[in-house]
Amino acid sequence: MTDASIKVLPVPTPFAVGRVNTYLIEDDPLTLVDAGPNSGTSLTTLEAALAEHGRRVEDLERIVLTHQHIDHIGLTQILADRSGAEVCTLDALAPWLARYGSAMEEDDRFAEQLMLRNGIPKDIAIALRAVTGQFRAWGSAVAVGTPLADGGTLGFANRTWRVLHRPGHSPSDTVFLDEATGDLLAGDHLIKHISSNPLISRPLDGSVPEGGRPRALLMYLESLRATRELELRTVLPGHGDPIDDHRTLIDERLAAHERRVRKIAGIIAGEPKSAFDIAQQMWGNVAVTQAYLTLSEVLGHVDLLLERGEIVEREDEGVVRFATAA
Repeated sequence: MTDASIKVLPVPTPFAVGRVNTYLIEDDPLTLVDAGPNSGTSLTTLEAALAEHGRRVEDLERIVLTHQHIDHIGLTQILADRSGAEVCTLDALAPWLARYGSAMEEDDRFAEQLMLRNGIPKDIAIALRAVTGQFRAWGSAVAVGTPLADGGTLGFANRTWRVLHRPGHSPSDTVFLDEATGDLLAGDHLIKHISSNPLISRPLDGSVPEGGRPRALLMYLESLRATRELELRTVLPGHGDPIDDHRTLIDERLAAHERRVRKIAGIIAGEPKSAFDIAQQMWGNVAVTQAYLTLSEVLGHVDLLLERGEIVEREDEGVVRFATAA
């Protein structure tokens, strides 16, 4: 059962994931969770959806962002400028949003180096970087007025949300828990019909950890387990339908990741392979057309094998390969 004062307003995106769910919270202050991508079509759709509930963009008093991805942040500043709404998001994300253009450029440089280091040919890496550069216009810089601390609260007249940082799908994933009702606004942390991809992303503070990459899947699994412990009635995701049994879904996701770990361990057992080699063996040409997505998928599961001591990492002429541990 979903709270009647929470209205889902799906907004189109140009991406394969399809529509993004924005949520209108009929409370004081009148709040929109996430904003959709920066496009005229998305704005027109959102305006029409608000009108169905007797609202206008100018009525918004607060905009809450769940994470940094462009299908969630793109229209934020346009909406805030028109309405005067305060923008709230995780405190660590606020500086990244303020310098969106340069932050995205640094993220792309990080991704290109990661691709080259893990065996993706230079021409593919350069082509992908050009594509991601074109995507940038779907996002926009955002001035955050109210930074939110992990573990803190966000108050309304008739509810209070607990702010919970759940990194993994992105460094900034944040979920908002109404502890009184058990409703969780989850962004892309948990989605019913597809598994959230733990993309390897440059940390929000720009630091690169030892070993050259964040352990995105390890972070994501830790976040999932923390969410599994919550007593929830309904999970309201960033895409698709509500989730009414989060523990069963999370258990399915954990089991699927374990199956993929075993498959990758079997591929590595033959001979040392780069992450790109592994991706090609698993997905064929998709490893080329969606090189960064598949690279993140492979490296995430490789990190699990490294943590368990089942494989070792070796670098030769600037390319990392993985081999079964002796």
